[in-house]
Amino acid sequence: MKVVLLAGGLGSRIAEETIVRPKPMVEIGHRPILWHIMQHYSHFGHREFIVCLGYKGEQIKRYFADSLALGADVTIDFATNSVEVLDTPRDDWRVTLVDTGQWTQTAGRLSRVQSLVGDEPFLMTYGDGVSDVDLDALLEFHRGTGRLATITAVRPPARFGKLTVNDGQVTHFDEKPQMSEGWINGGFFVLEPAVFDFIPGDVDFAREPLESLADAGELSGFCHDGFWQCMDTARDRDLLNSLWDSGHPPWKMWNS
Repeated sequence: MKVVLLAGGLGSRIAEETIVRPKPMVEIGHRPILWHIMQHYSHFGHREFIVCLGYKGEQIKRYFADSLALGADVTIDFATNSVEVLDTPRDDWRVTLVDTGQWTQTAGRLSRVQSLVGDEPFLMTYGDGVSDVDLDALLEFHRGTGRLATITAVRPPARFGKLTVNDGQVTHFDEKPQMSEGWINGGFFVLEPAVFDFIPGDVDFAREPLESLADAGELSGFCHDGFWQCMDTARDRDLLNSLWDSGHPPWKMWNS
C-alpha cells in the first residue's frame, strides 16, 4: 500500500533544531526520524512513499537524492551530464517528494497528493513519531470495520516522572512512563479514498475531517497499548536518542 507522510510542518516547539532543518530531518541515532518511520512501514512490506513537503522541504529532497548517490556505485558521465547507478541501494523504496506549500495545513497537504494516492486505500502518518504498532494487525482491524478511516489510539506519555512512595521511601521511579488511562491520536492511519470527500479545504486533518468522519460513524479506533513517542521537544529528541543508544530501541522492528 502507498504511505503518505506528512513532513511539512514548522516544528516550532523544537525550534533549536528546526531553525536549521525540517523536523522530520532531526536525527535519532544519526538518522533522520523520517528514516526510522519509513523503516517501520518497510518492515511490514509498505515501500511506496509519498512525502508531503513544506518548511525547508529542499533538505528532505537533498537527503534522498544524496542517499541514492552515496549509497550505491555510480558512473558519472560529464559529456552527457548523466549519472548511472550501478547497483541497487539497500532500501528498496519508491519515494515521491511533493512540495505542498510551507503554510499549508495537514489536510490541505493530503488533498494536494490525492491524484498520486489514486483510488486505493492508503496509509498515512506524521513525520515526527515512532511506535512499535503492528501494521498488519492495524490493516486487518480496518478491513474488518468497513469504515472509511481508522486512527491508531495510543497512551500518551506522562509529562513528569512517576514515583511510588511507601512510608516515606521511594520504592519505584519511572522517568517518563506511558499513562495507563486515556487515549490520544497517535497517527498511523488507514484511509479509504472517500476520505477526501470529508476534507473541506486547507484545514487541520486532526480537526474537521476526523470530527466529520466520527460524526458520520466512519472513524474507527485501533487501540495500541505498546510503545509510542512523538518528538515535539528537545527532551523528546534526547529521550529517543537515549533509547536508541541503549541498543534496544522499542520501535526498531527491522533487522539492520
